[in-house]
Amino acid sequence: MKITKEVKTGILVIIGIILFIFGFNYLKGQNLLDSSRTFYTSYNNVEGLVPSTPVTINGLSVGRVIDVGFKGDGSGKLQIKLRVESDFEFSKNSKAELYDTGLIGGKAIAIIPAFDGAEKAKSNDVLQGTVKAGLTSLLAQSLTPLQEKIEIVLTSANVLLTNLNDVFDDKTKANLKTSIAGLSSTIESFKKTSNSLDQLMKTNKVKIDVVFSNAEKASTDLTKITGSLAESDLGQTVKNLESTLDNFNKILVDLENGEGTMGKLLKDDALYNNLEGASKEMEALILDIKLHPARYRRILSKKEIPYKEPEDN
Repeated sequence: MKITKEVKTGILVIIGIILFIFGFNYLKGQNLLDSSRTFYTSYNNVEGLVPSTPVTINGLSVGRVIDVGFKGDGSGKLQIKLRVESDFEFSKNSKAELYDTGLIGGKAIAIIPAFDGAEKAKSNDVLQGTVKAGLTSLLAQSLTPLQEKIEIVLTSANVLLTNLNDVFDDKTKANLKTSIAGLSSTIESFKKTSNSLDQLMKTNKVKIDVVFSNAEKASTDLTKITGSLAESDLGQTVKNLESTLDNFNKILVDLENGEGTMGKLLKDDALYNNLEGASKEMEALILDIKLHPARYRRILSKKEIPYKEPEDN
């Protein structure tokens, strides 16, 4: 039987279509000749997850992502279709975790198998979707509080600089320059004084040595005097002083009590009055002698002259 060119062309076209469909699905991660399982999961944001992304279990690639699209229920979530080519069994309570594949981007899905005794996962089951925080997210979480603190510090620094600008106006700057110039002059004067003092020390070195020698000698003499005092019977001297003070205290007590001649002079009112009267009479006698000296000449002439009361002037 002879095959016509039209039949050959049709067969080639059909084979080409089959190969195209097979190759297209293979590039999408679907193997039409393999009896694999299909699972579904969903995420709020996949951040660059594309079809043909690997699906792993415990780090081993067991399949690929087949399709990424919206769920179509109005929630805005993205539904992911997974094809698992391994016959490894796990519970339907297992999770599909979205994680970063590297620092420069890229996402993949890892199935976290559960062995809780629940029903085994079957094709077309829905796995719970979770997201593993990547290095970028962890850095963002760690840097966010630091960023807030840096912003607070920068704000405080800005306020401080503003206040400094307000304080250091033109007048203050001029005063500061004047103060610095004065400080420089003071340091220069201090330097000159130091040089003069150094020169003075060099010039009077011999005299200074003599002064220190005298001071050392005085210190030695003072040490000897201190030693002599330590060796003397200071305790006996203190006892003698205490005894003297006790006797003096007794004398003061006797005076206070009016005992003895001095005590009677201090405490006897009659004796005081007699002394006061005698003092007044003595004053009157001296006054009379000054007023009438002739009256007392008879004492010297040994003639007896009767006494007469003085006439009041």
